[in-house]
Amino acid sequence: MNRLPADAALIVIDVQQAFDLPLWGARNNPEAEANIGRLIGGWRQSGRPVIHVHHESSSPAGAFRKDGPGVLTKPEAMPKEGEKLYWKTVNSAFIGTSLEADLRQAGITTLVIVGLTTNHCVSTTARMAGNLGFETFVIADATATFERMGLDGHMRPAAEVHASALSDLDGEFATIVGTHDILNIIGV
Repeated sequence: MNRLPADAALIVIDVQQAFDLPLWGARNNPEAEANIGRLIGGWRQSGRPVIHVHHESSSPAGAFRKDGPGVLTKPEAMPKEGEKLYWKTVNSAFIGTSLEADLRQAGITTLVIVGLTTNHCVSTTARMAGNLGFETFVIADATATFERMGLDGHMRPAAEVHASALSDLDGEFATIVGTHDILNIIGV
């Protein structure tokens, strides 16, 4: 890959304060939000579209309740006036939103996905994007996840969960790249 279309959209998924709560356990990639901020800045500078997707809990006890602090955007990923923001209640940014229709109407065929968490909403959205025919990229160092209990009863470290999710996407649903590489490609 040596170029991206001028309308390649940066999809910023669930960069919300609920993911700072200790209930999730140990996390990998503490630099993810800084990289997301760099990518948003680069996208804005290049004139490409930045699209935000936020999660809203359907349960009144959920960490992403509409009336709770967890639903708020982290500072590195604050939407700017004019940037679209979609609200979802499931893992995929395409389910229950007009994201696909809006992308198609705008003629956008390439998506670059960042956010939280790698193995849930990022992965689910990337899989659907690939299946829907979008050229899809996931930025490895602009995503992160948490440790997770395996079916065998052993706690899988967050770095392992992250690497596994990315390797499952690469070459089938998306191309996995790094922040530095993609910023070089867009020339910022």
